[in-house]
Amino acid sequence: MDKIPVSVIVTTKNEEANIARCLSSLVDFAHIMVVDSYSTDRTVAIARHMGAEIVNFTWNGAYPKKRQWCLDTLAFSYDWVFWVDADEVLTPEIIAKIRSIFAQGTPHQCGFFMRGRYIFDGRALSHGMVNNKIALFDRRKMAFPIVNDLNIDGMGEMEGHYQPVRKNNTDQIGQIKTPLLHYAYDDQTAWQARHERYAKWEAQMIRHDLYPPDPVAWRQALKTVLRGFALRPYIVFLHCYVLRGGFLDGKGGLSFALSRAHYCFLVRRAFRTS
Repeated sequence: MDKIPVSVIVTTKNEEANIARCLSSLVDFAHIMVVDSYSTDRTVAIARHMGAEIVNFTWNGAYPKKRQWCLDTLAFSYDWVFWVDADEVLTPEIIAKIRSIFAQGTPHQCGFFMRGRYIFDGRALSHGMVNNKIALFDRRKMAFPIVNDLNIDGMGEMEGHYQPVRKNNTDQIGQIKTPLLHYAYDDQTAWQARHERYAKWEAQMIRHDLYPPDPVAWRQALKTVLRGFALRPYIVFLHCYVLRGGFLDGKGGLSFALSRAHYCFLVRRAFRTS
């Protein structure tokens, strides 16, 4: 079977626990690059053994950050780029969906939102909140925006929690509903440390109104209302656990909803103390 004509980029730093699982799920794609920030573990050795192209990255403390640097610098085999995190895994169903899109020729959209299904305590959660990000797009038609966050602690070399933007606002963005698997909660200690850092960054982004607009109007309106709202943690919990049916996932659904609310409390705390 022909390979999918997409260049996959996996950005890494010390991901030896995840990288093999991730790369094993990407074998149907024609071009796979691992862009590594000089890992001190076996990430690069594992990725090289599995046949990925390795690119080393050192951030100079300025823009472009890591993802846009990739778009500006790397030698791509294809114009369509798929961003996959090392703790993400593609299922046969989502691979089949992406294959079907490109089997029809070059997509007319400039990119696609893609959903992530979280794995909690070894089980895929079927309900609750899902991550939905523009991860597959035409590199000629989209770019990661520059935001004035270089003096903000938190994210560092990687672009933060905002979407790439269209170069032409009339271009369409599609939605792939078949989810990929996201093993973000495998290491609870790492999750906590990472989100403490993210929360400090997000609090400053909110305080200084630095977020670029979301490409979907209703999402932007919702974010505008909720970001600085004191009741945000409670609303997020109710949305995740009740409205989105998280309670149907049992103990894992409750733990997940509480973790989302906890992150919002971290942002609120950081906002108050910054």
